[in-house]
Amino acid sequence: MAKKSAVARNLKRQRLAAKYAAKRAALKEIARDTEKPVEERFAAQLKLADLPRNSAPSRVRNRCQVSGRPRGYYRKLKMSRVALRQLASHGLIPGMVKSSW
Repeated sequence: MAKKSAVARNLKRQRLAAKYAAKRAALKEIARDTEKPVEERFAAQLKLADLPRNSAPSRVRNRCQVSGRPRGYYRKLKMSRVALRQLASHGLIPGMVKSSW
């Protein structure tokens, strides 16, 4: 099990990223638009830099929903390989069987 503080910090980052997503996208659009004057684009970049650092989606870490583990994460299942194996061994994932050859 991961540290509760690390999981809580990541949840906070997810909430901030969702909260500021629209504002961040609008400012990025202004900053990238070459038709706009340079002063306006620079002002948009400064406003973007003033947003909270943890509101950037790149700071959110993919973590297992079961254990909070940050490594060995399957995006499709939203869980780590360790948790997946454990649940499959207990027969809690329908259709998943242990392979042998």
